[in-house]
Amino acid sequence: MTPHRVKQKLTVGKRAHAPHPAMIKTDWPGLFTSSPRARRARPGVRRLILGGLLVGAVAALGSAVAAQPSSVVVEDWSKPAGTRGIPPGWQGQKWGSPKYDFTVVAESPAKVFQLKSDNDSSTISREVKIDVKQYPVLQWRWKVAALPPRGDARKSETDDEAAQLYVTFPRFPTAVRSRIIGYIWDTHAPAGSIFPSAKVGTITFVVVRSGSADLGTWITETRNVHEDYKRIYGEEPGESVGAVSLSSNSQNTGARAEAFFGEILFRKP
Repeated sequence: MTPHRVKQKLTVGKRAHAPHPAMIKTDWPGLFTSSPRARRARPGVRRLILGGLLVGAVAALGSAVAAQPSSVVVEDWSKPAGTRGIPPGWQGQKWGSPKYDFTVVAESPAKVFQLKSDNDSSTISREVKIDVKQYPVLQWRWKVAALPPRGDARKSETDDEAAQLYVTFPRFPTAVRSRIIGYIWDTHAPAGSIFPSAKVGTITFVVVRSGSADLGTWITETRNVHEDYKRIYGEEPGESVGAVSLSSNSQNTGARAEAFFGEILFRKP
């Protein structure tokens, strides 16, 4: 069976609530009151009616929960091949001089997003609202074609990575209190390492891939963002994910980089 999925932009993760019995309308006068007629009703009959109403309410709740999608698609790149620059539904950065050498390309079996960086840094973001307690698993496909040779996110002067995917938990004031987890493919920092950005105080890097061993190969990644958040910050997230960003940069080392992203989604475990 194909999992039931929906595409952003959606607010997800909120539970449906069954109505309280007192809120249920009924043609039986006095069922939930203290009227004389209610007091004269046979207790067994009243219990039977009340039981039936509660069963119906529970069934409605179960149907609402079952109707929740198993995953929420952030982006599937179902845009015309050849779309260049900032794709529809995404926003550009508000700093620096980005070139946005980005293109939606057709690569079997689906369209994907190509990011090229030539001595520049370009980032795009898409607003979302995802409760990671309900949809904790971030899943995406990516491929790196060219790494910046001296890139190493552990140092500010070499902080260049071909492929970066950021998950933002906005906290006011956002510029200084937001919590951002950056999943990156680094050139030299070891895979599995987790450390704060040397340049941006709100970012913590998680090195998912490192080096050229898998260069040119499509890889599907999964990360439990909920668990990563607790591991990094030592507490449960108090906010929903507010944005997902993609970036490629090479300006710190004056190099070039190239990467591709496929479908990006959040899903249940």
